[in-house]
Amino acid sequence: QVQLVESGGGLVQAGGSLRLSCAASGRTFSSSAMGWFRQAPGKEREFVARISSSGISTVYANSVKGRFTISRDNAKSTVYLQMNNLKPEDTAIYYCAASRLRIATEFDFWGQGTQVTVSS
Repeated sequence: QVQLVESGGGLVQAGGSLRLSCAASGRTFSSSAMGWFRQAPGKEREFVARISSSGISTVYANSVKGRFTISRDNAKSTVYLQMNNLKPEDTAIYYCAASRLRIATEFDFWGQGTQVTVSS
């Protein structure tokens, strides 16, 4: 099992920045691909970004490419999502996810989420 705890969400004006963190425990973090997803009110959960266990490979949704950066610190068992130039359409609950695999598109463990609200 893996426990994931997100933090860093909040209220920010359009054009501002936030950095989300996700602390993992219960499994060898350095062996797990990690991802960020989000769910806006009335919409389905959508992929935001993912990173391989080594941190070498990253993939982004087109809607956040060039504005968001995913990174990880395996020594701290933490994955980050740096969000710059935020837009009102980025408002959502953001979820951290972990995979049993080193590179993955499907994820097995999920956090509780952290709210991000971007005002116009």
